Amino acid sequence: MLREAPSIEPHGNDAASEESADPHVARRQELRAFLLSTPARLTALGALLVVLTLAAGIFTSVSVNSRQSTLETVLAETEPLADAAQNLYGAFSVADAAATTAFISGGIEPQAVRDKYTQAVGVASAELVYAAAGLADSDADSRRLLASISTDFTVYTGLIETARANNRSGHPVGAAYLTEASTLMQTGLLPMAQKLHARQAENVADTQRDFVQPPWATIGLLLAALVALVVAQVLMARRTRRTLNVGLILGSAAMGVLLVWLLGTGLLSSMDVRRALHGGAEPLHELTTARILSQQARAEETLKLVRRDSAGDYDETYLGKAERLTVTLDDYANSDVDVSQDEVERAIAAWDQWSDSHAEMKTAFDAGEFETAAAITVGPGPDRSTAQFTALDDSLTEGILEARSELRSRLSSASDVLTALGSGALVLSVIAFGGIIIGLWPRLREYQ
Repeated sequence: MLREAPSIEPHGNDAASEESADPHVARRQELRAFLLSTPARLTALGALLVVLTLAAGIFTSVSVNSRQSTLETVLAETEPLADAAQNLYGAFSVADAAATTAFISGGIEPQAVRDKYTQAVGVASAELVYAAAGLADSDADSRRLLASISTDFTVYTGLIETARANNRSGHPVGAAYLTEASTLMQTGLLPMAQKLHARQAENVADTQRDFVQPPWATIGLLLAALVALVVAQVLMARRTRRTLNVGLILGSAAMGVLLVWLLGTGLLSSMDVRRALHGGAEPLHELTTARILSQQARAEETLKLVRRDSAGDYDETYLGKAERLTVTLDDYANSDVDVSQDEVERAIAAWDQWSDSHAEMKTAFDAGEFETAAAITVGPGPDRSTAQFTALDDSLTEGILEARSELRSRLSSASDVLTALGSGALVLSVIAFGGIIIGLWPRLREYQ
C-alpha cells in the first residue's frame, strides 16, 4: 500500500495572505501609498503655501499697525508730556524770578511783576494737572516724581505768600521766607521738573531710534512666502509640463506687491522719523537745555541781590551756567541743523547784551551801589537785564515751538505713510490664498 506523501504548504504565501488580510496593515499600506502619491504632495505643498502667505499677511498687518500705533502714542501722549514738563520748568522759573524781583524792588511789588508771578503759578498748576492725567499707570517713577512736585509746589506758594505779606509790612523776616522758598525751588522743584522733562524727552528719542530699525522678521517672512511660491511654480511646471500656472503667478504677484509696498513705505516712514530725530528731537533738546540754563543763570543773578551775596558764591554758579549756555548756543549756531537758526541768532545777540549788563551790575554791586545794581538787574528799559533776558527767553521759546512743530510734522507724516498698509497686507494675503487654490485645485482634480 502506497503511503501518501505529506503535503507541503507554502508558508510564505500564507504569511503574505495573512498580512494582507490584516486590516491595520492594509490601511498603513494605503496611507503610505497615498502619502507618496502626487495628490498628497500637491496637498502638502498647497498647505505650506497657504500657511506662509496667510502668516506673512497677518504678521505684516500686525507689525505695521503696531508701528503706527507707536507713532500715534508718541504724538498723543509721550511728546505732549515732554512738552508739558518743559513748560512746567519754565513756569517754575518765571514764578521764582518774579517773586525774587518783587523783593529786589522793595515794599509793594509792581503790579506787572505780581501779574507775571500769578500767571506763572497758573501755568504751572495747569501743566501739573495735564501731566498727572497723561502719565501712564506703568510709569510709577514719573508719578512719584510728579506727586513730590505737586506737594513741594504747594509749600512753595505758601512760603511766597508769607514772604510777600511780611515784605509789604516792612518786616525783615520776609527775606528769610523768600530764601526758604527760593531754596526749595532751586534744590527741589526745578531739579525734579528737569528730571521729569529729561525722562519724557528720552522716551520720545528712544521710540524714534527703535522705530528706524527695519522690521527684519516681517521682511524675512514675506521673502520666504514669495520664494516658496516661485519654487512651487517651477516644480509644477516640471511635473505638469505646463509653463504657466495663473493661480500661483497671482499669489506670487500679491506677495511681491506686499513686499515692495512694505519696503517702500517702511523706507519713507523711517526717513521721516530720522528727520524728526535730527531736525526735531535733537534741536528741541538743545534749545530746551539752553532755555533752562538761561533761567538758572537769571535765578542766580537775582538771588545775588536778594541775599546781598558778597562772597561770590552766586557769581561762581552764574559763571558756570553762563559758560554752558554760551557753548550750547554757539554749537547749535554752527551745526548743520536748519530748524530755528534765526531764533538762535537772536538769542545769541540778546545773551551778549545780557552778559554786558550783568558785568555792569556786578561792578556796581562790588562798589556798594546796591540801588544801581538793582536797577540794572530788574529795572525797565531795553538796556536792562530784564528786557535782555526776556528777549533771550522769547527767542528760545520760539525756537522750541518751531523744533517741536518739525518733530510732530515728521512723526505725523511717518504715521500717515503706513495708514493703508495694515489692511492692504490682509487683502493681498487673501488674494495670494485665492491664487494658490486656483492654481492647485485643477491639478488635484486631474487625479480623481
